[in-house]
Amino acid sequence: MSRRLFLRIANAMEAHNPYFKQRTNALGVFGLSYLQKVTTAHIILAYGIPVDLTDEYLRIEETNVIESLRAFVKTIKEVFCDRYLRAPNEADICRLLSIGEQRGFSGMLGSIDRMHWK
Repeated sequence: MSRRLFLRIANAMEAHNPYFKQRTNALGVFGLSYLQKVTTAHIILAYGIPVDLTDEYLRIEETNVIESLRAFVKTIKEVFCDRYLRAPNEADICRLLSIGEQRGFSGMLGSIDRMHWK
């Protein structure tokens, strides 16, 4: 994933869900940053690793990792669902078929839907 895309997602998370805002505890010590929380969720989803392995890499407790992952998935759905997690419209299908044709995969959407090649 490009840095630009990652930061776009991370910034959307922070702007939309108060969970991703960095807070201080009663002693005034800063908690986890939104980047730590989003990175943790990305690592778990991308690599399918167990929650406890992120502790070694990002120094986040298991309960915070689970909470971050839940908040991440919920916020992704709320922020990006209408644009990216929807059924393709006619323009999307034409664009995808054109790209597939240029790359030598004619009828690629049909092959994915039917799980076979012509």
